[in-house]
Amino acid sequence: MNEKIKLNIAILTISDSRTKETDKSGNLLCELVEEAEHTAIEHAIVKDNIYSIRSIVSSWIDTEKINVVITTGGTGVTGTDGTPEAVEVLLDKRIDGFGEIFRSLSYKKIKTSTIQSRAIAGVANSTYIFCLPGSPGACKDAWLDIIQYQLDSEHKPCNLVELMPRLKD
Repeated sequence: MNEKIKLNIAILTISDSRTKETDKSGNLLCELVEEAEHTAIEHAIVKDNIYSIRSIVSSWIDTEKINVVITTGGTGVTGTDGTPEAVEVLLDKRIDGFGEIFRSLSYKKIKTSTIQSRAIAGVANSTYIFCLPGSPGACKDAWLDIIQYQLDSEHKPCNLVELMPRLKD
């Protein structure tokens, strides 16, 4: 039996007001990543600016030691929410099912307010990217109900880890 593959995951909080101390969602994601026996290799906070977000995510997907990037914040519909616009242009492939399933799960809790979420996922330069809303509840739901399983190399019938080209060396 193969040993569980541990991934290096970078967490990016998009916020104009959060600090490391007040970053509930980013800190929660770091804890969940570590509980799943992966490594939260980076944790940063950036203002909700398309080019600043894109710069950090671009840097991370160009770093071979980072397998996954998870962002939190900036996926709503207000004038400052720009995470999908920042990240979509970097994606080689979209994982449309992620946003669909996330909104379906969210509907059970927040009903039609879930239409305001533009959560997305995809792969860029062999790095998986998940863009989540900024609320701790949404981050927890996305991790516990979707992401943790897809980043578990032992999850059957299939998972994203077995598709990571960087891990096939």
